[in-house]
Amino acid sequence: MLEGIFVTVTPQRGLRSKAPFPIGAELLCCKDPKNTYDTEAIRVFAKGGQAVGYISNSTNTKANGTMSAARVYDLVGDRFIVEVCFTTQTKVICRVLCRSVDDAAAALEDYRRPKTLEDVYSEER
Repeated sequence: MLEGIFVTVTPQRGLRSKAPFPIGAELLCCKDPKNTYDTEAIRVFAKGGQAVGYISNSTNTKANGTMSAARVYDLVGDRFIVEVCFTTQTKVICRVLCRSVDDAAAALEDYRRPKTLEDVYSEER
């Protein structure tokens, strides 16, 4: 059995491809308490700063065996890192790598920095 905390990321509507979700990709998760629909919402960002979705908080969108945003909300800091493990047509299953990003400014800067061609090529190797 796999160990760790697993969550389901529901891709943002209009996201045309699974490009931000290759297996092994690290994604930045940020609590979004000002979300008008869900005060326990957790927004997910890919490197380059692109918002790519939310951690699922509904039994309709959450994969079996993963934790909802509400369940994981108190187990993690305001910002944390997840790693993509599996993908389906509608769901992205991730494992929590780092429960809290201490240096939030540095982490956010890394995720806001646009990718260069050199970054893309080095990731493919």
